Amino acid sequence: IRDSSVTGVQTCALPISSHPQHASHEAELPRLRRVRGQVEAIERMIMSGRYCVDILQQVKAARSALQSLESSILRSHLEGCVKQALESPRSFDAEKKLQEISDLLGR
Repeated sequence: IRDSSVTGVQTCALPISSHPQHASHEAELPRLRRVRGQVEAIERMIMSGRYCVDILQQVKAARSALQSLESSILRSHLEGCVKQALESPRSFDAEKKLQEISDLLGR
């Protein structure tokens, strides 16, 4: 596992091809683009002086869309990467994945 000091994101040093269960998450791109559009709409609403409640409703919608994206990626991670590590004969793999999940949920 590599730790990027710039982003704080850990990535596996092994190529993705060595992780047959690793998802590409490309299917999430339309959802991410929708979130981007919502955030841009919030910016336009603020710049045009829209009513606070209207802005807050858009913020709530964007937050909900991000939470949905997060849930989908987490589900994919659990069903792929974590499941693979738990089935691995190397207990270190499982321990590392469980620690990653614990750290993520603790944030």
